[in-house]
Amino acid sequence: MNKEVISLKEIVGGGYSDFWHFKGRYRVCKGSRASKKSKTTALNLIVRMIEYPLANILVVRKVYSTLKDSCYTELCWAIHRLKMDNFFECKTSPLEIMYIPTGQKIYFRGLDDPLKITSITVKTGSLCWLWIEEAYEITNEDDFNMLDESIRGSVDKSIFKQITITLNPWNERHWIKARFFDVKDNNIMAKSTNYMCNEWLDESDLKVFEDMKKNNPRRYRVAGLGEWGISEGLVFENWEEKDFSIDELKGEKCFETVFGLDFGYTNDPTALFCGFINTEKKEIYVFDELYKKGMSNEAIYEAVVEMGYKKEKIRADSAEPKSIDRLRTLGLKGIRPARKGKDSINNGIDFLQDYKIYISPKCQNFITEISNYTWDKDLNGKMLNRPVDSFNHLMDAMEIIETYWNVNFCECNLFIFHSSYLNRDILER
Repeated sequence: MNKEVISLKEIVGGGYSDFWHFKGRYRVCKGSRASKKSKTTALNLIVRMIEYPLANILVVRKVYSTLKDSCYTELCWAIHRLKMDNFFECKTSPLEIMYIPTGQKIYFRGLDDPLKITSITVKTGSLCWLWIEEAYEITNEDDFNMLDESIRGSVDKSIFKQITITLNPWNERHWIKARFFDVKDNNIMAKSTNYMCNEWLDESDLKVFEDMKKNNPRRYRVAGLGEWGISEGLVFENWEEKDFSIDELKGEKCFETVFGLDFGYTNDPTALFCGFINTEKKEIYVFDELYKKGMSNEAIYEAVVEMGYKKEKIRADSAEPKSIDRLRTLGLKGIRPARKGKDSINNGIDFLQDYKIYISPKCQNFITEISNYTWDKDLNGKMLNRPVDSFNHLMDAMEIIETYWNVNFCECNLFIFHSSYLNRDILER
């Protein structure tokens, strides 16, 4: 029987030689659209699986249901491109791929079911490789640490442990940049790629990017060149970081203040938004914040007192009536629930998009959230009329502002009071 000889160089193409051969703990690839980072990763993992008969692979995305039409499909494509269809079994129930000659497997899991990640037992060899696709979706670094820890234990000397992280460009404040791109570590390979290393694009594909470069340079820098940033889908683009003091705002008419509180505990932080609003100039100034996990009601009370806001009027998430009552008992007499009606989040967003938002440099958690707060997408990539349920704790607290302007003052959903009642010394800290 004649054996078909294939050229791996022709199949894989160029632009990823360092990525392909790196064997350190972390290899991270940030790539623009059409940069072939996912296809290259899929080809690499299939080739490596054949080369290392004791290696098993875990593939993870934030949501399990997205894996079948993304990573699983890419890996099946890679198997077919390598003409290895007869050697692999691709199953959808459960979702997994097996290399038939050795019994090695590729497992698929979602962060929406973390128990299934920590309970994987392999029959052949070791679980030594992890691929995290669309890693920007993992907004909590602790979730990544859990995944990192799942690749543990001693392995045979013939194999090695590695975590592959692939992502589209995202805001530079994402933890991935600080952890992998802003450090020098021999155990980390972090690279950025773009469409220009993809020799599979034809003239019509390239024209899309050339038109983008001419007509939308901002989008081109991110979606085309792969620079840090969010090319589309940001909820708020009407903001800037600005160093200001209370003195800048003293002469403003209709100058008012607002405090909003969003409760959290184990996985989500408790978030207190502290802002000024000028309805005439359509401006909002964010001057302070509280942002911390694991806070009991007593700890929240102590933090608010320490910040100097004990006597202020605070509107809090109405989903926590017991917490609100407890905080009132402790001494926050001005706290009240914010009534949330139908479409309250979107109404709040619509209201705030008409304002220019200035954020004090000391409010770094607020800056991180607002620069990563995006509209959600369906499985086909179509934008939905709702924000993603992440980077939204201080955002939810801020969006409470809208409720005040749509009800009678006597029945307002948010306590807002004139700046003359403020302790200006506190706000100038």
